[in-house]
Amino acid sequence: MQWTLVIPLKALTRAKSRLSDTAADGLRPGLALAFAQDTVAAALACAAVRDVAVVTDDVLAGRELAALGARIVPDEPAGGLNAALAHGASLVRSQSPESPLAALNADLPALRPLELARVLDAATEFPRAFLADAAGTGTTLLTASADRELLPTFGLDSRARHRASGAVELPLDAVDSVRQDVDTGDDLRAALALGVGPRTAAAVAALNVA
Repeated sequence: MQWTLVIPLKALTRAKSRLSDTAADGLRPGLALAFAQDTVAAALACAAVRDVAVVTDDVLAGRELAALGARIVPDEPAGGLNAALAHGASLVRSQSPESPLAALNADLPALRPLELARVLDAATEFPRAFLADAAGTGTTLLTASADRELLPTFGLDSRARHRASGAVELPLDAVDSVRQDVDTGDDLRAALALGVGPRTAAAVAALNVA
């Protein structure tokens, strides 16, 4: 089974505000783009992934991620993360109704294709499933089989909300790269310890995040 991933990405100028203790305003857009580039590149290298649709209105991000092979979907709802995911999922389903879907965070710079494949393989057993983030309160990946709606409720305490919605939590270990999203300086240090992709490594080379 091969999946279509839907990845939402807000405007780079508004992204990663919680990294202000680690990166200056002028550096955060570049970090956000690097995170997304490494996430998309790793996802497209995963054998379980058929294609990746990135929902964004950011011109630079759209151009750079399309160059990697992602499909770019305009964020027509402009209503936030879950609206963007629902819009992207609806568009993908209209074109490929037989494809299972997975919503994936855009800030997984340490993502490993083999670990992502392991998570997606486990998700095939359930109509809807999700993976909690490294912090234990959020979600980095939400899946839906071809005959189910995605029903994303990302945001604060999304782990509890996705569980309450009927999605099955995937109790996997050794998939740290799929769990480690980056919102804070500590998150970035944890991702660096796992080993980030080349674009993130280059973007943080001038930052003191040791």
